Amino acid sequence: MATPTITEHDTTAPAAFGPAAALSCRECGERFPLGPVFACEICFGPLEVAYELPTGDPEALRRRIEAGPANIWRYAPLLPVPADVASKPNLNPGWTKLVKADNLARELGVTGGLHIKDDSGNPTHSFKDRVVAIALEAARTFGYTTLSCSSTGNLAGAVGAAAARAGLRSCVFIPHDLEAGKVVMAAVYGGELVGIEGTYDDVNRFCSELIGDPLGEGWGFVNVNLRPYYGEGSKTLAYEICEQLGWKLPDQIVVPIASGSQLTKIDKGLKELIALGLVEDKPYKIFGAQATGCSPVSAAYKAGHDVVRPVKPDTIAKSLAIGNPADGPYVLDIARRTGGAVEDVSDAEVVDAIKLLARTEGIFAETAGGVTVGVLRKLLSEGKLDPAAETVVLNTGDGLKTLDAVAPTTGLSATIRPNLDSFREAGLA
Repeated sequence: MATPTITEHDTTAPAAFGPAAALSCRECGERFPLGPVFACEICFGPLEVAYELPTGDPEALRRRIEAGPANIWRYAPLLPVPADVASKPNLNPGWTKLVKADNLARELGVTGGLHIKDDSGNPTHSFKDRVVAIALEAARTFGYTTLSCSSTGNLAGAVGAAAARAGLRSCVFIPHDLEAGKVVMAAVYGGELVGIEGTYDDVNRFCSELIGDPLGEGWGFVNVNLRPYYGEGSKTLAYEICEQLGWKLPDQIVVPIASGSQLTKIDKGLKELIALGLVEDKPYKIFGAQATGCSPVSAAYKAGHDVVRPVKPDTIAKSLAIGNPADGPYVLDIARRTGGAVEDVSDAEVVDAIKLLARTEGIFAETAGGVTVGVLRKLLSEGKLDPAAETVVLNTGDGLKTLDAVAPTTGLSATIRPNLDSFREAGLA
């Protein structure tokens, strides 16, 4: 698969897109002007943003970034956004905590350093605020009046909130049986929230049809016709991790897989930092994490296949329940190229990992975070992940959104009468 060179350009990018130069096909490398398109007209491969990134003194660029705001806009010189993006009404996500997880490291036998990149601290409590923030800027440039998406939950809330802040209408589409917490959070921002009978893949197909219909005129679907810009938001996770580590690459990183876009864009961000001289070039490994009930990429990796066979999701990790992941083949390439792997864990292991992270580090992760921590533990036990290497694990959302996953096995330690004798009788003294 062709990898666009970040320094090539064949069109002049408007100021609205900063250093972005063109859209480039990830399959054949054909380049197109920046616009609201997501598929190559030559081979129908997916498009992504290609850049004319800053050149010159890496130290000067590093100082410029460090002097920027404590959100993703500190990296505006590396993103497809205008230079004045921070002055516009948006949610300003990013610069979330990188938690040094010493307690969890001791529990799992990690000696090289373990960090949790905790993106539950974003405005709507998931990493989706990052990708929506970039897509919103593209929507403004293209004159869209309605912001929309197909979503497994977190994205719906992020789109609703971003649209409300920007003064746009929102109409988002979700599977009808999502977790109640995510439904409420997506609906509270006042936009339309539409449940579709079926899986996420059914929802996504419906949105693709709506784009081609007059009913969808003026609509920006962040993860469809704005997808090339949307995906770039995930690069900021890579940027932040490296900056928070003291401008260096982690040795190993464990990333959850839904569509696979987050993992591929983290790899893109790491390569950009190397190319810009902002970090020292050294090997790094990227590991993908899935829930067993929706693990088409893991299955393909283990079978040695290059093609990902779609599945029907059946897992409590609904934010990762995409049975036909668009970036699945690219995830396989990256895992193999970097010496990583793709692994999956059962729903029971997900719940246990959520509790493990909460008990050791005080971080209450949603089910996707349980998947990454569960896969971390499994990779360590199987000898596929080096315990002596510096490792970063992503938690992409807040556990308050997926209470149903842990509620059946979590609750009161005891119920006592309001006196000391009752406290002693309960064995809690």
